[in-house]
Amino acid sequence: MKRFALLLIMMASFVVAQASMILIPMDSRQQEHLKAYGIAYWVLTKNMKVDWMLNYRGGSFAVPYFAEAENECVVRNVTYEIVPDAQYNIILSGIASPEVNQDIVKLEKAPKIAVYSPKAKEPWDDAVTLVLTYAEIPYDLIYDDEVLQGKLALYDWLHLHHEDFTGQFGKFYAAYSNAAWYQNDVKTDSETAARWGFSKVSQLKLAVASKARDYVAGGGFMFAMCSATDSYDIALAAEGLDICESMYDGDPADPGAQSKLDFSKCFAFQNFNLVRDPMQYEFSNIDATGTRRVPMDQDYFTLFEFSAKWDPVPSMLCQDHTQTIKAFMGQTTAFRNELIKPTTLVMGENKAAGEARYVHGEYGNGTWTFYGGHDPEDYQHQVGDPPTDLSLHPNSPGYRLILNNVLFPAAKKKKQKT
Repeated sequence: MKRFALLLIMMASFVVAQASMILIPMDSRQQEHLKAYGIAYWVLTKNMKVDWMLNYRGGSFAVPYFAEAENECVVRNVTYEIVPDAQYNIILSGIASPEVNQDIVKLEKAPKIAVYSPKAKEPWDDAVTLVLTYAEIPYDLIYDDEVLQGKLALYDWLHLHHEDFTGQFGKFYAAYSNAAWYQNDVKTDSETAARWGFSKVSQLKLAVASKARDYVAGGGFMFAMCSATDSYDIALAAEGLDICESMYDGDPADPGAQSKLDFSKCFAFQNFNLVRDPMQYEFSNIDATGTRRVPMDQDYFTLFEFSAKWDPVPSMLCQDHTQTIKAFMGQTTAFRNELIKPTTLVMGENKAAGEARYVHGEYGNGTWTFYGGHDPEDYQHQVGDPPTDLSLHPNSPGYRLILNNVLFPAAKKKKQKT
């Protein structure tokens, strides 16, 4: 019996020794899609490279075999397969075939991540911080002071938390002006603006938006969700204008502000109209939340399929185990197609409703991605609702899109084919 047990151990050791890769499938067989991204990130922190297998079994990952990595997969309940070197080479040959819409992207370095968010963000939770925490991917919280101090240059990836860059405090005045959290936000932002020499919060937020723009121009990767998408572009277009009524900044808005907007400064949108009513919970007609007529049980959007070999960037950002994603609402839910710039790449849309949900573009040497809605697993998140428990949604396709963006800066850059 002892000899037989020893033989089994020797055989198992031989199999592992011959196995060169750990394959982490990202198709329907994966039991922990979100934590799988955390494994890929963790491997990068060990100064090892990761193969991101675009369009292969849902965008799988493969890493060189080492016992510690296998143990991490076990501990985090991530499905994995040990693949012998010869078998992996066969897989690579198949992926390389020009007839197959697949490719390999090398992930080389763990990106340093910043989340622009107030330190006390009650009553809001944020999908990005929720999924980063669940996936065990580290990040730093930064806010106005850190941005204006020039600290964005320390990071490879920047997420803009649910934010109003127009200085109108989310246009929550009508519903929440008497709420303690609202009054505290106004007080805190006003004190920060004064500390930096600004007379209005709108000027402070424009300065932050401008720093983020310069960060992207210099090669940074910026990601935003919900109201941090349209309010960001509105702030850039309204530079030098007063679009805030007196309850927000102490004096009336410029009545001619609409005609003075400069859409050339925007990342994603153009030709939009501001919502001038300070009591209306909306910034502009970019967002379709108030006018869309899509029943909840029919509310889905579809990811576009891109060529992995010719368009690796959108291919990376759209990796998922399904092309049909359950939609979700937010202060900014969806972007009207007719107000999207022709230079903006639409990656996910509800075509029947005429709205885009997931868009991307380049600015200078960097890129930005806007994702409509607040929480991919909470259809209509309300102020004060508890945060989503992601252990109940470990295979969320909507949350996967966020994590695609997190890993994107780690990819080895290669020239686009022409």
